[in-house]
Amino acid sequence: AAKRTWDPLPSVKAAGFTTVDLAVVKPNELIVEKWRGKPIFILKKTADMEAHDRDVVIGSDRYHVSIGLCTHLGCIPAYKKDEHVFFCACHGGEFDASGVNKPDLPPPSPLEIPPYKIVGTKILLGEAGPEYKKMLDAGLTV
Repeated sequence: AAKRTWDPLPSVKAAGFTTVDLAVVKPNELIVEKWRGKPIFILKKTADMEAHDRDVVIGSDRYHVSIGLCTHLGCIPAYKKDEHVFFCACHGGEFDASGVNKPDLPPPSPLEIPPYKIVGTKILLGEAGPEYKKMLDAGLTV
């Protein structure tokens, strides 16, 4: 009986997951969702954006999905759609459209990818599905 008191309430468990339908995301338009109080960047990549192993792939579409906090000091980068970069104005950090930090700038690592699971055209944030585990095993996220 004592263990039950330590289990999270169903409402707390439900707050740990966010579902986003990627079918409605337009190419090169950044949408920002919220997961566990953090901004989540979702960007449908265009054909001219470089493919990367960090991309979330559904059918023939590629998406950038990351926690929208700069890995330098935790600022929220802005997306420059004409340049296809995430720019952190605080200290001049930049990340490409795959969330990879540009060399010789303050961010020490790429934007973090949250745990996710693909369900049809939807992404479920907060649950580590096989696609996420593959990225984790390959060292593409922490």
